[in-house]
Amino acid sequence: MFFKVIQEMMAESGFAALDWRNCLMMLIAFILVYLAVVKQFEPLLLLPIAFGMFLANLPLAGLMAEAQEGQPWYTAGVLRIIYSGIKSNLFPCLIFMGVGAMTDFGPLIANPISLLLGAAAQLGIYMAFTFANLTGLFTPQEAASIGIIGGADGPTSIFIANNLAPHLTAPIAVAAYSYMALIPLIQPPIMRALTTKEERQIKMGQLRKVSKIEKVIFPILVVLFCSLLLPSVAPLLGMLMLGNLFRESGVVDRLSNTAQNELVNIVTIMLGTTVGATANGEIFLRTQTIAIIVMGLCAFAFSTAGGVLLGKLLCKLTGGKINPLIGSAGVSAVPMAARVSQVEGAKANPTNYLLMHAMGPNVAGVIGSAVAAGYFMLLFK
Repeated sequence: MFFKVIQEMMAESGFAALDWRNCLMMLIAFILVYLAVVKQFEPLLLLPIAFGMFLANLPLAGLMAEAQEGQPWYTAGVLRIIYSGIKSNLFPCLIFMGVGAMTDFGPLIANPISLLLGAAAQLGIYMAFTFANLTGLFTPQEAASIGIIGGADGPTSIFIANNLAPHLTAPIAVAAYSYMALIPLIQPPIMRALTTKEERQIKMGQLRKVSKIEKVIFPILVVLFCSLLLPSVAPLLGMLMLGNLFRESGVVDRLSNTAQNELVNIVTIMLGTTVGATANGEIFLRTQTIAIIVMGLCAFAFSTAGGVLLGKLLCKLTGGKINPLIGSAGVSAVPMAARVSQVEGAKANPTNYLLMHAMGPNVAGVIGSAVAAGYFMLLFK
């Protein structure tokens, strides 16, 4: 009798339902945990994504299960309920508010040429969009959603996928956030391959001081111009610049501190875990999904290369006053990409301090990827 009970229990347990797809996705999750904990590759993003992936692939746990037809929404899996914050674009917009509150647009205002570097670093978006279209595997809407991964901007990737290709939100979100977290691993080889040691050693002059008036007016003008040009970007850019206005106005420190800390931390936990939880083995291990992951990586590489190559051109045009490494920071991952530029510059010249110069293209990339998303939505929605 005892052994019969044990046999029945095991037959109904997760062990009986475990298959190779669950095992493979768990292995990938454990590798990401290793990179986050041991290698410290952006653990704030990678750790919740990895553990969410692990949770979603526990057989029969039902953490991402949809509510059955005729049943109330709260009968869905707990991670599925939290995931509604992604599907509704609430989490991406709140993340943008937090990013805005943490971002200093001073380097961009002080050196407007950073806008060009930020724009050049969106090259991967259009390259991936073109390639995805040429494969014939994806519609233009799906290709646009895949291309935006090249901007290395997780919230924008989710936003455009929800609007143009909702069925691809899961793999696009996982690809975008995973590549953002792996920037210290992906970008340096590309940066070193495209620049000479002499170029990496270039020291840049100190930026001018930006007045408070300029910093307060800037977010208002950006939202006004970009939202009138491309109304669909208003939710993202509006929240980004609202957070920045909290920071720069100097009169709402409590709101600014909340947006920078408690709010963005809470949303990061929920967004990261549920993004990882979308990587279910049954859905994720498909040809289409693998193609998205590969094209997303190519898009990211082309974006990095685009920024560095324009940086090289500007270096020539300015007589060696611009270090091409700061061009790689034109992807939207703030401040990760800027830190990578600083690290690579310091390796070539220990007295080099490129961080503030790299922050200009970095924050310009946030605006650039949002504008690219708005352009795609104007064309295809």
